[in-house]
Amino acid sequence: MNQNNSFPEKFLWGVATAAYQIEGAWREDGKGESIWDRFSHTPGKVKDGDTGDIACDHYHRWQEDIQIMQNLGIGAYRFSISWPRVLPAGRKYVNQVGLDFYSRLVDTLIAANIVPFVTLYHWDLPQALQEEGGWASRATAEAFVNYSDIVCRSLGDRVKNWITHNEPSVATLNGHFEGSHAPGIRDMGVALKVSHHLLLSHGWSVPVIRQHSLSYWQAAQLYGY
Repeated sequence: MNQNNSFPEKFLWGVATAAYQIEGAWREDGKGESIWDRFSHTPGKVKDGDTGDIACDHYHRWQEDIQIMQNLGIGAYRFSISWPRVLPAGRKYVNQVGLDFYSRLVDTLIAANIVPFVTLYHWDLPQALQEEGGWASRATAEAFVNYSDIVCRSLGDRVKNWITHNEPSVATLNGHFEGSHAPGIRDMGVALKVSHHLLLSHGWSVPVIRQHSLSYWQAAQLYGY
């Protein structure tokens, strides 16, 4: 226990965001529709009809945002990848423009001495996969592994710190039991299937992530810790 109540010397102070909550550009540069795009555009689902169509406009202002983080002395930045920005239909066709956006983001963070932490899923499932059954379908867990492989192959030479799912219990219960989040389903049976497949996708994707990511030694050389 740290007796003087100070933080360890190598403790990283960071900030965190989610793609749908900040990026905007919801249908630019080849991005596909997500379940949150569909949900927020459905009348009566979100208070005041608000959407993430523009949000913080991070997709266009990311360089300014990194400069602000650097000015604040932020040491780490956790952001999420928009699955439909990389794979508009959820699988198969890769939108290289979307991947390049996150690659530039990672490069600029590292140049600013900010360690990137990448979340692969923060609730914005491609709508195309939802129409095939969404997380209630085992096929979506399989598609997530393919998506993880594509992203990690692209960014893993510079990123060590990965998170598969942000708050899977929220995606399960709020999205599929209470219906207050996308995709707005209210069915306990569906929610139980979703819970299983989210966890299954995590377990299947972890070896893929480890295969393509930096080792601790490589990260220490790159980030200087």
